[in-house]
Formats: sequence, structure tokens, C-alpha cells
Amino acid sequence: MKSLTTSPAAKRRATNGRKLERQSEARPVLVPAKALEELTPIHRRAAGIDVGAAENYVAIPAEGLAAGASPVRVFGLFSAEQDTLVEWLQEQQITTVAMEATGIYWLSLYDKLEAAGLDVYLVDPHGVKAVPGRKSDWLDCQWLQKLHTYGLLAKAFRPDLPVRRLRTLTRQRAELVSCAVVHQHHMDKALVAMNLHLSLAVSDLVGETGLRVIQAILEGQRDPKELVKLRDPRCKKSSLAEMEAALTGTYDEEQLFILRQSLEGWQFYQQQMKKCDERIAPALAAIPKAKPATQAVPNKAIPADAQASATQRPKRPLKGNNAPTLDFSQALVRICGTDLMKVCGLNLLSVLMLIGEIGVDMSRWRSARAFCSWLGLCPGTKISGGKVLSRRTRQVNNRAATILRLAAWAAGRTDTWIGRFYRRTKARRGAPKAVTATARKLACIIYHLLKYQEDFVLLDNTLYEAKVQTHRLRRLQKEAKAMGFDLLEIQKDA
Repeated sequence: MKSLTTSPAAKRRATNGRKLERQSEARPVLVPAKALEELTPIHRRAAGIDVGAAENYVAIPAEGLAAGASPVRVFGLFSAEQDTLVEWLQEQQITTVAMEATGIYWLSLYDKLEAAGLDVYLVDPHGVKAVPGRKSDWLDCQWLQKLHTYGLLAKAFRPDLPVRRLRTLTRQRAELVSCAVVHQHHMDKALVAMNLHLSLAVSDLVGETGLRVIQAILEGQRDPKELVKLRDPRCKKSSLAEMEAALTGTYDEEQLFILRQSLEGWQFYQQQMKKCDERIAPALAAIPKAKPATQAVPNKAIPADAQASATQRPKRPLKGNNAPTLDFSQALVRICGTDLMKVCGLNLLSVLMLIGEIGVDMSRWRSARAFCSWLGLCPGTKISGGKVLSRRTRQVNNRAATILRLAAWAAGRTDTWIGRFYRRTKARRGAPKAVTATARKLACIIYHLLKYQEDFVLLDNTLYEAKVQTHRLRRLQKEAKAMGFDLLEIQKDA
């Protein structure tokens, strides 16, 4: 005889069934009036190239091919094979090509495709992920071709040819500076190994005093009293007695050999930087003059006298071994149409490297917000289920963003409204977020100056402080209203 009791699972199924019946009765299913349309091809003659270190896999549309012909072909990396690849694409009447930015292997092929008149889409590998479980070079090129056919790929930013040539030289100069710093560290290590703490006695090991002392040591001078006589009168980091004690040590022939080689290596890279500066000058001259701004400057609700009391100290010329040996200021003003070196935190070298990275054509970005997003300086949007999961900025390897972060750190030490903004944000949210927020402000300023070719005018600090107080009062009024209170102003007695 079967039991009349019902199991808990059966009861839950019955309950869920009754709920579904009530929901279906209360809310009938809506039949769509129009079925979903298929994706419309945007680029019908598009090709996809999977760039590799040894081979290039190219996929084209299967339409128009002979029966049994494969739409994928494999080409080598040599110049003759790359020329064959370009000729094959032209024979197949390909108009646009999509390729991933893989290392540096795409550079030569990109130039050949661009010279042939093809519209090349350089895409970010992080945004083009193949279907899981189907990862191979043969399938990657077909996946790129399919995505590009339906217009699902975004073209990466790449400046014009004159700016790219300048960028190559500025990046090479940055590499030379890094190599020189490595040899500088080797010199300090060799000195410390001999118990000679010269870096504690002078502020710059490769400054005038430091180089004179190192050269005298290599020439055979061992007496600390004689070495102290090479001290520059402007040295303030240590006293004569402290410097004499720092230069008293034990000399080792092997460490002296390392010290000599490190000094020669550092001097070699200094000469290489000088030659690089001489090559940068004609590269700047090849960049055309800035075109007049085509758009009117938007109106600003700023009092006319807000700029009158603004004061800014004149910037000192760059000094040091890593500073440019030539003055590029006039060439940069001609290219940009404005003097970016007046912006807080920027100097001649940072502006030179920044122009090499972003160019001067701000029409590549639709707005200042899009420019900050490309730099990776805007808050992220990671939202799920209507809940904000994270607002962290995207981690991007952008050299221009690195330059702006360094400029933000330098601007934070100035007594300007930008410096006060940095210190105010640092007190509330910490130094890393303050650097990012200040770098974003500098990016917006640079975008505006290059787009409208305006001169940078430092605003008065009182205007910024008044704006901060207004926002603070508005926030307090909003919080008081939410809690059911009214915020009243205290009337001061006359």
C-alpha cells in the first residue's frame, strides 16, 4: 500500500508550478512584433591577420573564391613574403584589414599595408578574445576577419608619420636615460663597497662635485682632505667634516676597475643623449605648424578679474645631466599653437615626450572625457545587478599617462589651485588617487589648450577656494535635508 504523504521536493515543485500559473495569468507573454535582425556586414571585403613571431595567418571572405579554395593563407615574415601578402590582398580586392598589436611584429607589415592604400585597423588584443576552447593561429585570423566584417572592432590610436618619427626618438632618449641611471647605480655600489659614502655627502652623485671627486679617485687621489677641496661652495647637504669622513675608506683595485667602467659607460650614454637631441631637432622641424582652431572657445562662467591677481613664478630652465642639450621651446610652441610649458608640472622635456605620444590633433578624440578614458585616467564602470562593484581606473600601459602622473606629482608641490587640489584630494583619499585625479585635470587642460589653441592662464587661488566652499555647503545642505533638518546660517553681530 502506497503512502499518502508527499515528499518536500514534490511540495516545492507543486508550489512553484502554481506560482508560474498565477504569473502567466496575470502577465501574459508578449510576442515580439518583429524578429531580431541578423548582423549586417559593414566591411564586406575585410581581412584578418594574426601576426606572429614566425608566420602571419591571413583570412579573407570565402565569397568569390574557387571551389575548394581555403580562405586562410600563411605567409612568412621576410620582406619578399610580406610583399606577396599585400599583393594577394589587393588581388582579392580587400579594402580593410584588422590585425592585433602583438609586440613589435606588426610594425613593418602595418607600414606596407598602409602604403598600399588599405585601411588598417590596429586593435587591442585584450578586446579581441577568441571563443574559449578554440584558440589557434588558424582560427584567430578568421575570428578577426568575422568581427571586422560586422564592424565590431575599434581602431587603436596611432599618430601621423612625422609624430611617429618624433616618438621613436623620444622613446630612444628615455631608454638612454634609463641605461645611464643603471651605470650611475653601479658607481654608487662600487663606492659603497669601498666604504666611500659620497652619495650621502652630495645631493647628486653625478653632479659637478660628485664627478670631480670620482675622477680624482680614479686618478689616484686617496687623501680625504684633498678630495674635500674639490667640493663646490654651493653644496649644502653636508659639512666639510662630514664629507671628509664620508670619503675615508678602503680602496680595492677590483672595485676601482668597476668604478672606472661604470663612469665610462655613464659618459657614453651622455654622449648618446646629446646625439639624440641633435636628431630630434630636424624631426620637430618636419612636423607642420599647428592649424588655426576651427571651433570657438566655449563660454566660461569665470569672473573677469579672476585672472588678474593670479601669480605664477617663472619656471627655471631645466638643469642636470638628463636635461635636453638643445632648446626645443620655440619649435614646440610652433607645433602646438600654444605654450604647454606654462602648465603647472610640465617642462620642456615632458612636453616634448608628450607631443611624441599624443601628437597635436585633438580631433582624434570626441571630447576631453574620451581623451582621459584613452589615457586610463577616468573611473571605471564595473556594475552588475545595478550595484557598483568597482570604480578603479583601468590598468593601461600608456606612456602619456605616465608623463601626466609625474607632472601631477610635481604640480602638487606648487602653491597653485592645481597644487591645492592635489593636497586636498591626498588628505581625503591618499596619494595614489590624488595623483590620478590631478593627472586627469592636467589631461583636460592640455586637451582644451591644443584644441582651441588658448594660452594657459593660472587662475587665482581664492577663486578655487570659493568654489570648494560652495560645493561643500551644497553637500552639507543635501545631507541635512536627507536627515530631516534645515541648515541655518549663523548671524554674526555687527
